[in-house]
Amino acid sequence: MKSSTRWEKRQRSGCRIIVLEGVMPSPYGLDVIDSCLSCKLRQFYLFCHLSPDSVKQLEEIKSTVSYPKGAVGRAKLSTSSSDGRTVILRIAQPGEVLGLSAVVSGRPCLATAELIEPAQANFIRRADLLKLLENNGEVALRAAQLLSNQYHSAYETVHTLGVSHSATEKLARLLLQWAAAGKPVEDGIRVTVTLKHEEIAQLLGTSRETVTRLFAKFKSQRLLTLKGSTLIIRDKAALESLVRG
Repeated sequence: MKSSTRWEKRQRSGCRIIVLEGVMPSPYGLDVIDSCLSCKLRQFYLFCHLSPDSVKQLEEIKSTVSYPKGAVGRAKLSTSSSDGRTVILRIAQPGEVLGLSAVVSGRPCLATAELIEPAQANFIRRADLLKLLENNGEVALRAAQLLSNQYHSAYETVHTLGVSHSATEKLARLLLQWAAAGKPVEDGIRVTVTLKHEEIAQLLGTSRETVTRLFAKFKSQRLLTLKGSTLIIRDKAALESLVRG
């Protein structure tokens, strides 16, 4: 893996999984987590919430790197066509494991992971992880749960795109997903948006112009307000009606 602003996860050999951390001093102003054993967020992450003995075994085979924005944080997973079109498959959250299916199957990773904020990433070599999976049933079960979750997430994404009849409905669905993880405030639900309109368009399979037009429309209808990266969803019920209707 290259210490650059982008991870090209297409290696056919020596593939490694990536575990994103959520908190991290470093050159990028991050509070570095020196050890998974002392990480206060470990209980919230499926692959990290293991017995102390299993976490210690993972600790022994991982290597840690800190990255600036664009390279603990969120990452967008995308794929591109030969003519340069890009589709964002999903946004990976802190604590997620990237590249696990490729490691287990021995096939190359086909997606590109690019961080959208400064991050700490833990790398584990394929050979080391496979050996751990063979010898540690707890880690193997957790890996199976992760692969199952990723399968269902992929299904839901395809289903959403398939049943959504318009870009309006697609954006409404996305905003409702963000609202589910947002913070209730006096005038609605507050969400921090770190994606540009172009990236949102790539996530929805539409154009940047369409996304910009729909945001303007939703603001004029008082469904939301957007100032910088702060999005306030003011009328969740109206967005739900767009999805149902």
